[in-house]
Amino acid sequence: MTTSPILLAIQQICEEKNIPVSAVIETIEQALAAAYRKDFGQKNENIKVEFDPETGDSKVFDVKVVVEGPAEGEETINEKKEILLADAKKIKKGVVVGDEIRTELKVPSEYGRMAAQTAKQVIIQRLREAERDVVFSEYKDKEGQVLLGTVQRVEGRTVFVDLGHTVAVMPYSEQIAREHYITGARLKVYLLTVNAAARGPEVIISRTHPEIVRQLFSQEVPEIASGTVEIRAIAREAGSRTKIAVVSTEPNVDPVGSCVGQRGMRVQTVINELGGEKIDIIEWSEDTVKFISAALSPAKVQSVTLDEANHTAKVEVAEDQLSLAIGRGGQNVRLAVKLTSWKIDIAGSLSGEVALTTEEGSTEEGSIEPKTEEIIEGEEVAEAPIPDEATVSEQVAVIDDEK
Repeated sequence: MTTSPILLAIQQICEEKNIPVSAVIETIEQALAAAYRKDFGQKNENIKVEFDPETGDSKVFDVKVVVEGPAEGEETINEKKEILLADAKKIKKGVVVGDEIRTELKVPSEYGRMAAQTAKQVIIQRLREAERDVVFSEYKDKEGQVLLGTVQRVEGRTVFVDLGHTVAVMPYSEQIAREHYITGARLKVYLLTVNAAARGPEVIISRTHPEIVRQLFSQEVPEIASGTVEIRAIAREAGSRTKIAVVSTEPNVDPVGSCVGQRGMRVQTVINELGGEKIDIIEWSEDTVKFISAALSPAKVQSVTLDEANHTAKVEVAEDQLSLAIGRGGQNVRLAVKLTSWKIDIAGSLSGEVALTTEEGSTEEGSIEPKTEEIIEGEEVAEAPIPDEATVSEQVAVIDDEK
């Protein structure tokens, strides 16, 4: 049996717009109903059309809802859309209030020019609405996922990324600092939110959200995807450094080694995807002292004293480890605070002076960037390099893209 040209056209529209066939047929029926009212019916008349795409034929009905009497506060019923129960029983026996009385009308041989123009406008408008609804539903279900996109264009500080069926917006606040976005470049993004707007769904994406790190590791590390290894905490300063705490649900699986991979291939893939962002992988522990010590890696911690009442940990390190524990601009200890959710005080064991007090990126003096030479009185201490002892066996992996 030969497929009708109308059905072929409908199928083509569905493929191009990614909308179901039923939506297109419903749109055509609404357009024909609008055209019929324009030429042959009355304004606000409840006209419905049944369209057969196989033959191209249609049936027109005048539909009225059965009511018992006028609505409260009204003197008469809406005769264009309603019919009294007594009158409805004359047409069809056994009807009750709420049923529909469908009266078939004569289908015109052709519609006038204005009616055809009305039908065209209805079809265009309804198809756009259907397409927006489909896109909104598709991407609303993908909120919180990492998607692959292509940079379409850059306008000022805003980047527009093509995700396939829609173009997402990446505002400046969700972009990685010092990362350059080139038209045509492919990158993975985190789908932040999908909002309904007048011009269609507004899709907001991010490259700075911590969850993008979790999902990239899940894609690269089979143990994480299967649940054998879990990421318990993430602390991230996008574009600079990230610390993640991992734990194994099986005693024979090394969580840190699984994430690093052979010769660091797994973690290096994630680093490359994030534009060279350094990633420290440590083993999560229920022992708070052990967890805080690991979180301050690559520095070696001598002792940790916990103040449960104030949720504060006083950490003591060797004098030559002080700058390493704090990190450049206080970054290492700042990330450790975010990772552990503990306020951390760091002191050098020889000087006995508290070098830094930090809680979620703040210090007692109001600055998180103390100069290294100010940490120990009268002495200039250069930032220590990452020691060779910071290995997986010590439950930390320090990945440096410059190596």
